[in-house]
Amino acid sequence: MGFEIVEATIPEIQAALETGQMTSRQLVLMYLERIAEHDKSGLTVNSVLEINPDALFIAEALDVERSLQGPRGPLHGIPVLLKDNINTGDKMHTSAGSLALADSFAGEDAFIVTRLRDAGAVIMGKANMTEFANFMTNGMPSGYSSRGGQVLNPYNISTPTGGSSAGSAVAVACNFCTVSVGTETSGSILNPGNLGSIIGIKPTVGMLSRSGILPLSNTQDTAGPMARTVRDAVLLLNAMLGKDDSDAAMGTGVGRLHEDYTVFLDPNGLQGARIGIPRDYYFEELTDEQLALFNASVERMRGLGATIIDPADIRTAREIKYSSVVLNEFKTSLNAYLARLGPGAPMRTLKDIIDFNHAHPMETLRYGQSTLLDAEYTSSGTFTEPQYLRDRATDLRLCKELGIDAAMKEHQLDALLFPADFGARITSRAGYPSIVVPSGYTSAGVPFGVTFSARAYQEPVLIRLAYAYEQNYKIRKAPSLRSFL
Repeated sequence: MGFEIVEATIPEIQAALETGQMTSRQLVLMYLERIAEHDKSGLTVNSVLEINPDALFIAEALDVERSLQGPRGPLHGIPVLLKDNINTGDKMHTSAGSLALADSFAGEDAFIVTRLRDAGAVIMGKANMTEFANFMTNGMPSGYSSRGGQVLNPYNISTPTGGSSAGSAVAVACNFCTVSVGTETSGSILNPGNLGSIIGIKPTVGMLSRSGILPLSNTQDTAGPMARTVRDAVLLLNAMLGKDDSDAAMGTGVGRLHEDYTVFLDPNGLQGARIGIPRDYYFEELTDEQLALFNASVERMRGLGATIIDPADIRTAREIKYSSVVLNEFKTSLNAYLARLGPGAPMRTLKDIIDFNHAHPMETLRYGQSTLLDAEYTSSGTFTEPQYLRDRATDLRLCKELGIDAAMKEHQLDALLFPADFGARITSRAGYPSIVVPSGYTSAGVPFGVTFSARAYQEPVLIRLAYAYEQNYKIRKAPSLRSFL
């Protein structure tokens, strides 16, 4: 066909589909061949957990529809991988990487999956992930699940993938799909996005529906797009938008959302922008090489007309400690999700999963399940624990009002700029949006990115900044995928 899928963007693919250079069915086949060559053999990065057995039928049907009626929109015929905690009402499982849920079928699509299908996307499969979104145990490597095994970083296999949306990030980085969907509670899009040299958008909590997604935290969870370009990520974001009355968080976005976020893709978006750098606390773990990469990114932004306020410290950063919020929310959120699967579901409660793991320790407990046990025996399931209530209030005060809000107001900022994903903890507890963008590579070939963050529903600002940085420097490069064995 002569079409090169490596680093192909959605607009480029759509142009090829429109001119008849290829079909969506052929596109899916090319991705499947690439998965066969590099994901389960060769370098064996192990990012794809399951392939939709109907993917080729779906793609072919969309080709027929295109020929008769034209495309539905930018996602028509585009192959998408979903993180394995996102429900699909088809022949695929939804397991969160757990062997305890390896035989679990959701029965119906998550709200965002319905939106993707309506947009004409081909749900090609499920991506591997850190089991239970890295809430299984202490010391589990990012990207590991008992059902799927270990995901490897294609840029340097001795480097972590980041988690928990490891497979979603690696699959995009390796060109196993056009785009993917991840989820984040506290860095699970930004962290693997940074280490996979891709774009990851962690939206404001409430921007996208969480219905039909195996949960971790009732107050911090959100899905988000993962892509190789900002434009592709925004097109995927557009396709998932829609009001879901069953998700109470979505009421916070009324009157604050836009139908089309591509209008904010401005190559001059850094001109005149005020960007603050919270140096205190967030730079302590950087190596000299990473610091040099970050400082170089700042100089690039200055060169594009940005005003850099450095430092623009978050005064509460060092006060933000361990919080019991997620630990207390996980049990009730998970049990409610399992109950909705129906009477035929293999697991009904968190206790059932713990018992299954105890009964199959060789297969499921390679790293233990200490966090699952803590969640089971710490939480009453009623959200009445005094420590939980205090921690939730403290998180909002230190991370939101006295943290990000105060810093941005004090310095009149459009956004904060963090190295890598180091701001994920404070932004996630505030429920605020972030975008990670590739910004360089270490001498060992390990990706390094920068993260733009802002207040609730300020995605338009972040998209402008990220797009301008990406388009003017185009730093991302694909991994070689050569075997090191």
